[in-house]
Amino acid sequence: MINFTDTEIIKTDCALCVNCCGINAYVRNGRLTKIEGMQEHPVNRGAICPKAERLVEHVYSPDRLLYPMKKEEGEWKRISWDEAMYGITDKLQEIRDNYGAHALAIIAGSVGVERLECAAFSQRFKGVFGTPNFFSVESGCYVSRIVARNITFGRFIDHDFQNSRCIVLWGHNPHVSRFTLGNHIDRLLEKGLKLIVIDPRRTTAAKKGIHIPIRPGTDCALALAMLNVIIGEGLYDKEFVKEWTVGFDKLREHVRQYSPEKVEEITWVSAADIKQIARLYASARPACIIQGFGSLDRQINNIQNSRVLSILQTVTGNIDIPGGWLTVQGYPIADLRVPVEENPIGVEKYPLFYKRYSISLGVEEAEQKERFAPYGPETIFSDAVLTEKPYPIKGLIVCAGNPAVTYTDSKKFRQAINKLDLVVVMDMFMTETAELADYFLPASSFLEAIGLGALPVGAVHGIPYIMIRRKVIEPVGESWPDWKIWAELGRRLGFEKEFPWKTDEEVIEHFLEPCGVDLGLLMENSRGIFLPKEYEVYKKIGFQTPSGKIEIFSESMEKAGYDPLPTHQEPSQSPISTPELAEEYPLILITGARILEYIHSGLRSLPEIRHLYPYPIAEIHPSTAAQYEIVNGEIIIVETKTGRVKFKAEVTEGIHQKVISIPHGWAQANVNLLTSDEVCDPIAGYPQDKALLCRIRKI
Repeated sequence: MINFTDTEIIKTDCALCVNCCGINAYVRNGRLTKIEGMQEHPVNRGAICPKAERLVEHVYSPDRLLYPMKKEEGEWKRISWDEAMYGITDKLQEIRDNYGAHALAIIAGSVGVERLECAAFSQRFKGVFGTPNFFSVESGCYVSRIVARNITFGRFIDHDFQNSRCIVLWGHNPHVSRFTLGNHIDRLLEKGLKLIVIDPRRTTAAKKGIHIPIRPGTDCALALAMLNVIIGEGLYDKEFVKEWTVGFDKLREHVRQYSPEKVEEITWVSAADIKQIARLYASARPACIIQGFGSLDRQINNIQNSRVLSILQTVTGNIDIPGGWLTVQGYPIADLRVPVEENPIGVEKYPLFYKRYSISLGVEEAEQKERFAPYGPETIFSDAVLTEKPYPIKGLIVCAGNPAVTYTDSKKFRQAINKLDLVVVMDMFMTETAELADYFLPASSFLEAIGLGALPVGAVHGIPYIMIRRKVIEPVGESWPDWKIWAELGRRLGFEKEFPWKTDEEVIEHFLEPCGVDLGLLMENSRGIFLPKEYEVYKKIGFQTPSGKIEIFSESMEKAGYDPLPTHQEPSQSPISTPELAEEYPLILITGARILEYIHSGLRSLPEIRHLYPYPIAEIHPSTAAQYEIVNGEIIIVETKTGRVKFKAEVTEGIHQKVISIPHGWAQANVNLLTSDEVCDPIAGYPQDKALLCRIRKI
């Protein structure tokens, strides 16, 4: 047993995912020895997931790369930081001189969202260098709902589920993807919470509430049918709708065409079930819809899905009240971004996605302004490189992500990355993307630097909260924090003034300047600092839309050439939209199912984690398995129009008979060999990989 007599316990937060759980890190003689949950943390309350439990194994993994490396004649060679910096910056300067700054693209993965320092410095480098082309994991999820809610409310509003009487989990499986939310819901169920789960799979949460097994890609139609019932039966909040919305009369007329009986044919959900959940949701106030991180975003109805859920919350009066959707008052943090006048690739094709409303929100005043979203849709990257339209992309820097596995159409992505003159990857491990690179730069783990923690907690959990992510150990090997790598690259390119920070503390102090919170105070408060929740903010400042009210009918959508009211569109591939293709590929594939033990493509090299979940699986209903003579545990082939991949069959009652579900992140069973970047939603350019046609067969 470990003797903890001389062990220091450092309270910090975990940055493996957006949950940002509080953890206690045990350190002995400068070495991390153990991780446990922080009991006093408001999100996880002492619980941690299998990923956090194995952080010691993660940090000290023998597979972790600890030195800068350069590929020469197809072989990796260890080099010094100076050699790496000079080699990379010389090549970047050459690309900028010959093709312009826009010839560099930057991709930031999931960690680039969870860790402010990584996100902020990658975007600062982008602006200082002068390229408009920045791609993030958020170009495939989440940002689209920010766009939709800005269109509707003029600001971002999200759930306050802790006080809800009814929760609708829409395409969300929190016991796996956000176990802390799953735990909260379990506690609320003991107090009488009404739970509705809309999902083709019978998830853990679905077993505890009313399960609605919907046809993938038809969520917008279901929501419109719920509005048909709520409005038709007078279950909406008449006073709130009259005073604080525009376009309700048009909505009333619009949803008449979406009767439960008609929508039953579209969604596979019975008219009786549609009426039941509509009445329950509208009457059990306060109620809160919590949508999944990628499930509704990665459909043809992407923006419209988020819009229609916003409208459901609005007509039932569940806006800015305890237990509904809440305007989260976040701490103002210094913005390190530097504007680039040139438009990014894709802005002409997806103008509404790029141009969105943003506000500087205070209790007494709110300033409306427009700005461009910093992210470009991932679906345009490969074609832009391969076709060199509208201009050549010659260089790529990837931080905190593995797009060779996680981006749609992996085969095309590899073709694109192999065409580039320079590829740099910052990571802890030799990922599939890093294997294709010219330079590998070893990044520190989040335990090896001070950071500003818990910022996603406000958006993800509805808790206005901030804490310091304390440094637990010194960087292992020659690894550097992500911010330092970006800053040093900038300085080597001659931008010393734009990157003046030399220490973690200087960076955090700069971030904190606008909010007036002292770093020392945060260091003293291991639990973090809360802002009070504020309700009915709209009564003080209204809504930052052109009308000053919630825009159910959106003139900005109409002017951009899109439906001003959410309208159901069939998936690009479906038995209805492509019946001939459906004859050849009769099943519906949903991809990207989360796995509690992993985060996207990460952690699969850790033996203890791999032991818990060793194989990539395809979930199949028993009747479907019997039809194809497939037995549980058998290796099968899942095939789409784009490609074919082998999976281990998991025969389960917990999925619809016509649906196959497979997770993402496995290199040896890469779901993105089955997806296409040409099948996108028309407003934001997000991939449609939640409702693809497929077929299965035995080997």
